[in-house]
Amino acid sequence: MNSRRSGNGSGLAVQSQRSASPDPHPVVFEEAAFRRMISLERKRSERSRKPFLLMLLDAGRPHPAGETAAVLDHVLDALGQSTRETDVIGWYEKGSVVGVMFTEIGGEDRSFIVSTVMARMTSALRDRLNADQFRQISISFHLFPDDWDEESALPKINALYPDLAQRDQARKLLTALKRFMDIAGSGAALLLLSPFFLLIAAAVKLSSPGPVFFRQWRIGQHGLPFLFLKFRSMKMDSDSRIHKDYVVKLIAGEAERNRAEGDAEGVYKLTRDPRITKVGAFLRRTSLDEVPQFINVLTGKMSLVGPRPPIPYEVEAYDLWHRRRLLEAKPGITGLWQVNGRSKVKFDDMVRLDLRYAKSWSLWMDIKILLRTPGAMFNEGAY
Repeated sequence: MNSRRSGNGSGLAVQSQRSASPDPHPVVFEEAAFRRMISLERKRSERSRKPFLLMLLDAGRPHPAGETAAVLDHVLDALGQSTRETDVIGWYEKGSVVGVMFTEIGGEDRSFIVSTVMARMTSALRDRLNADQFRQISISFHLFPDDWDEESALPKINALYPDLAQRDQARKLLTALKRFMDIAGSGAALLLLSPFFLLIAAAVKLSSPGPVFFRQWRIGQHGLPFLFLKFRSMKMDSDSRIHKDYVVKLIAGEAERNRAEGDAEGVYKLTRDPRITKVGAFLRRTSLDEVPQFINVLTGKMSLVGPRPPIPYEVEAYDLWHRRRLLEAKPGITGLWQVNGRSKVKFDDMVRLDLRYAKSWSLWMDIKILLRTPGAMFNEGAY
């Protein structure tokens, strides 16, 4: 039997075992219902901040002689004896993968949670399966909220976010068309703007010593980092603490608006950043510093339209529900936030706009946002 752990860390534990269900044949939810329950449990966990554990027992592809079905029948019997009444059992994949959600987890070490559940399940399965059947079962554990890192982000997202995988599958053709639009649009933009590259590069070089491009690690879809490109608008070796301190307050809802030229209300942005050069201030005001991001679009790390990709220290300050803006859509150069207030919008409202975009996305919506973007570049608080 193979075991794969989906993250480690501390602060959580399985609560004391309640009385096991006396029914050897537990209620097993159908695949669609169980996957829907995983989605709802994620949102409930975001609000309550109580984690849950998803355990998947994979018996492999259904065998024509019915051997897999027999093994799974024994597995369900074992679950009926070793799970609690509050645990939810269902088909993650009908006829091959059974899932269990342990929804009442307390505050010990994550590895303790997995080892406790694994020991209980191993004992129950050994009582009901022969050696060959036992080796056929692969068990994996997925804890929400999950750790994000480059190596393990995608496998956990596939397990804990089956609703997103199903949505992406349904949008497969439209997503391919969106990618075609990204390639065509970014390629055309780079071709048309290529003469300005030399002018901007010369202006950046003359304004302060250092490279023309500013390269920074940003967090893309599914929590995967990528190298983000802009024309450099800051002095070399600038301290990022000024921006970090303000952004952490902004995400927590504690930041105040800063005065902005021609805007009595002010904006949620650093408008008098001492790190910015004079040329950089012009590039930011006109959004010309973002032109190199078309290269990110061309290589597939970004899209023309989508949520803005955050800096790693921004993600560290995120509330759980904020993460969804990185899971549900690929980051973009422009988006619903940029054309609906931009820096005048509070952070939580920006996230809500990103989630609304992801939920109701269509190619026509992308086209409308792109058409509105030039006006927003000059009227919606670019700094």
